[in-house]
Amino acid sequence: MAITAAMVKELRETTGAGMMDAKKALTETDGNMEAAIDWLRTKGLAKAAKKADRVAAEGLIGVQVTDGRGVAVEINSETDFVAKNADFQQLVRDITDIALTTADDIEVLKATHLNGKPVSEVLTDAIARIGENMTLRRMHLLEGETVVSYVHNAAGEGMGKIGVLVALKGDKDKAQAVGKQFAMHIAATNPVSLSEATLDPALLARELEVQTAKALEENAASAKPKPEAVIQNNIIPGRMKKFVAENTLLGQPFVINPDVTVEQAATEAGVEITGFARVSVGEGIEKKEEDFAAEVAKTLGNA
Repeated sequence: MAITAAMVKELRETTGAGMMDAKKALTETDGNMEAAIDWLRTKGLAKAAKKADRVAAEGLIGVQVTDGRGVAVEINSETDFVAKNADFQQLVRDITDIALTTADDIEVLKATHLNGKPVSEVLTDAIARIGENMTLRRMHLLEGETVVSYVHNAAGEGMGKIGVLVALKGDKDKAQAVGKQFAMHIAATNPVSLSEATLDPALLARELEVQTAKALEENAASAKPKPEAVIQNNIIPGRMKKFVAENTLLGQPFVINPDVTVEQAATEAGVEITGFARVSVGEGIEKKEEDFAAEVAKTLGNA
């Protein structure tokens, strides 16, 4: 497969690797981007890729909570200017309210009536009225004994760029008090999963493969190689334990008190975290890059 400059550029931006290293990684993996990322990590030339960092879509996350139930709804717009529009914000507020009281998933939400019309039609009307394309992209529903919410970069009451929901068991007053702190922690650290038990097995298998290859390669290049048993029984398990701790909510150091994990902080507060959701505007949507100079040149050429 031909390795293009655009592929090298994307890999560099994703991993922070040098141009020649990125090109070699793509060549070694026949242009497979995910495999190239793993190749660079095996060689110690890149950090773990975070696709969620490559976001571009504008809009807002609407968050609402009632007794034991919370929703986070993402509605996208083309520009941040429209996201600050009072009409758009009222739309987000109304759709989020409907989601909280009647919907179980995004398709049900789209079909639910708002002011006598399905939400999907209400959105279409808003597109015509406001003059910019919009999408009702995601809805997360979280239920539990107590559900606490937090909005980061708030644009108004119950809406912002990041919406977080946390479900807890235990005394409601204690859960409410500490739940907001856990929600803020989630907004800051973006954990992949609640615990090791809920981590995607495919993600764990892929990380084990990378860490094994990396440890063996480093050991082979070492002036004083360690015995194979040390690598397999100590080094690799240690690195996997660190990976789990960094990527699971319960295993992460609590941002308010890094001396304890989130799980320990919850136990000390007399509550148990049973679930969470973190929704960020545009998460996972690739940014369309505009070459302004080329656009101007094209316009002038057609003049």
